[in-house]
Amino acid sequence: MKHEFQLVVRSTDVDMIGHVNNAKYLEYMEWARFDWMKQLGLGMSQIQKRGLLPVVVHIGIDYRKELRLDDSVTVVTEPLRLGNKSSVVRQRILTEKGEVACEAEVTSVVIDAQTRRATEPPQEWKQIFESAVVHS
Repeated sequence: MKHEFQLVVRSTDVDMIGHVNNAKYLEYMEWARFDWMKQLGLGMSQIQKRGLLPVVVHIGIDYRKELRLDDSVTVVTEPLRLGNKSSVVRQRILTEKGEVACEAEVTSVVIDAQTRRATEPPQEWKQIFESAVVHS
């Protein structure tokens, strides 16, 4: 299941060089992941009620094209792989013309809020990956 999240580059996102600061790309992707999870019924409040916490453990990212003030962009999020306790999503930030400005693979785990240890993801999360990808 592919998710798309639109945003416009703000003045606070631009660095001294006049383009989006590299850390803001990560922020854009985080906003998109949280929006995706919320739309799937797994928003932060629902996850926390279950005593679970989502944690990013690795991001591999490639910056391909600069973004500038007032650019309209789309962050595309897609499930890639599901393990016993981890999952990997691909995220791409696209320009208005559909050019890839940035792409990343984001590995996450769900931790138990009490033990602070990785645990199995919620069944709904597993179903999303099972319907979209093959187990890794």
